[in-house]
Amino acid sequence: MGAVMSGRGRWWVAALAFCLVGQGIVSGAPKPTLEEVLSATLAPYAGESVRGVDTSTLTGKVMCGYQGWFNCEGDGADRGWVHWVKGRGLPSPDNVKVDLWPDMSELGADERFDTAFHHADGSIAQVFSSFKEATVLRHFQWMRDYAIDGVFVQRFAGGLRSPDFQRNNNTVLAHCRAGANRNGRTYALMYDLSGLGAGRINEVIEDWRQLHTRMKLGDDPAYLHHRGKPVVAVWGIGFNDKRAYTVEECRQLIAALKSDGCTVMLGVPTYWREQKNDAVPDPALHDVIALADIVSPWTVGRYRSPEEVARHAEKLIKPDLAWCAEHHLDYLPVLFPGFSWRNMYGRATNAIPRLRGEFFWRQFREAKNAGANMLYVAMFDEVDEGTAIFKCTNDVPPPNEAPFVTYEGLPSDYYLRLTGQGAKMLRGEIPADSALPAPQ
Repeated sequence: MGAVMSGRGRWWVAALAFCLVGQGIVSGAPKPTLEEVLSATLAPYAGESVRGVDTSTLTGKVMCGYQGWFNCEGDGADRGWVHWVKGRGLPSPDNVKVDLWPDMSELGADERFDTAFHHADGSIAQVFSSFKEATVLRHFQWMRDYAIDGVFVQRFAGGLRSPDFQRNNNTVLAHCRAGANRNGRTYALMYDLSGLGAGRINEVIEDWRQLHTRMKLGDDPAYLHHRGKPVVAVWGIGFNDKRAYTVEECRQLIAALKSDGCTVMLGVPTYWREQKNDAVPDPALHDVIALADIVSPWTVGRYRSPEEVARHAEKLIKPDLAWCAEHHLDYLPVLFPGFSWRNMYGRATNAIPRLRGEFFWRQFREAKNAGANMLYVAMFDEVDEGTAIFKCTNDVPPPNEAPFVTYEGLPSDYYLRLTGQGAKMLRGEIPADSALPAPQ
């Protein structure tokens, strides 16, 4: 039958099989091709849009990174357990990857997935999937509830060839788009080049073309604009960790995005300006960075105490801002609430303590005093590295199952509220010397 079926007919059958496999109705059906996935998952936004934050500028905003990379067996994505575990299988003491445990108390029954862990009362510990629309929409509702402006939705360029990757990530991106529009928030795309092979920059350029032309990404009311154009971020330019792609390839990507009418933001190393430590000592790096519009140095783990935060602001943020002003660039400092890599890599538990919010709050104060007018919080949902600000529980599985970090007895929404208050500080709505807000 396939030999005489029309092209439209073949596509319809493939799309139907794609949907049924995703719902677990048909097993053993052929996997859809990349083109079939793109046709099924990329569509313009047609839902409601609520007016909220000003989406015309990044100035005065606190944006969070949104990984959206968590999958669970049975969530419909057909990927099994992703990012909850090292390798495969049900999350258990033998393979768990995360250091924080999400607060699941508000999630519906169809958003909860059992693990092999337990809470102190013996109940089964559950986690969520980013593939579930209701869960992502709830995250954006939290952003609205706590006056957080929006997110940069992460898109890992190394997986762009994979139909499974595209299906999952396009679905999550669509959920984020709906969440931002329905809740009066803003969002923008961030390409993470980590893992991208040499000679593959054209895949990123083509991916943006597909998102822009088919999905009309950048055109819906909630999409973040700056300097009159939609913002597209590219993270991973100039790092010295032996990346396969080159600075010159990054130049090509920036040029392509600019020619397509985008405002380009670059995620660069902490020491990009001095070209030392985590940055490549390449004379071309500054020229490539100067082609963009916004510079955002990655500083997670670069300081570990409130005192080091103050030194970082004086020695790096202030001169970085001066360099950017000279080259007519905007500057987006990165803040993070704490850090822990115990279950993923066996590093120290709670390696950079949160100090009940003091570490995070000090970063808002120092960045504001240094002259920053926009901020990036890493991350909204990053429980892997213990940097999440969304609702996480203090009722974690007991130590005999695995070590986990808590919010030190603070309410699960404390860091959401702290981020919203930090945005008020940034905009001058509260003083820059405001004391750390008390828990409520």
